[in-house]
Amino acid sequence: MHDQITLLGVKGGPSVRQRGAMPTSILLTMAGQTILVDCGIGATRSAVEAGLSLPEIGAIFITHLHSDHLLELGPLIYTAWTTGLCRPITVFGPEGIGAYWDGFLASMAYDRTIRIADEGRPELLDLVRLSKIDEGFRESLNGLMVSALRVDHPPVTDCFALRFESSHASVVFSSDTAYFPPLADFARGADVLVHEAMLPAGVESIVRRTPGATRLRQHLLASHTTAADAGRIASMAGVRHLVLNHLVPADDPEFADADWFGEVATTWTGPTTVGRDGMIIPVG
Repeated sequence: MHDQITLLGVKGGPSVRQRGAMPTSILLTMAGQTILVDCGIGATRSAVEAGLSLPEIGAIFITHLHSDHLLELGPLIYTAWTTGLCRPITVFGPEGIGAYWDGFLASMAYDRTIRIADEGRPELLDLVRLSKIDEGFRESLNGLMVSALRVDHPPVTDCFALRFESSHASVVFSSDTAYFPPLADFARGADVLVHEAMLPAGVESIVRRTPGATRLRQHLLASHTTAADAGRIASMAGVRHLVLNHLVPADDPEFADADWFGEVATTWTGPTTVGRDGMIIPVG
């Protein structure tokens, strides 16, 4: 299979709306590896509809513990197990990923025990390995080098951009972050930079549609990157292709691709793609 990125969900934030985009999840096929980056709700169905057999996933990376990046991690792995997962899978994530996984397993103890005894399935505890992402993280996955950079996403302190490098291509995922110039060095020369993006004009629309989040406006403005600043990072890094992801807003009919392109064009003149659920981005 060719190296490619499949955007399974491109929406920023945990809410799900009728006919709207799904929260964040990305499938990366690179150097013979099949990797899931983040696991928002809907990721399982989206991955299957993209043609993936769930037991083929070799590794999962969780960039941070916000629910729109984490909520379906346990259900996806569990579904892979009930679909035939028999070999180990590694989940890479920040501090706290172990507590999430332990809690999920506890919630499924009854069903898991029955399926092992009744269906002869391997013990799920023996198949899932957890590995911590921290500053300076660097690891080789059968020749695919992965490194991490802590980015600025208050109030979350453990939030990491990821860089994947093979012998012939490189891909960087920004994760969620405010405008963070060190990310340009981290993404230097990448073939594809998948960067979160926000339209300032769309913030008030999101706040109006989200009752009960009294400080949502402050969070969005303090913790996320405008489309123009995403373009600025791409320019500073000298990447080949900028892909806008984790869109804020992603499901407001008042805003179209032209609005995103217009913002990015003020700081970046290279190829730009506005992400959409199910979109495939070739790498290299």
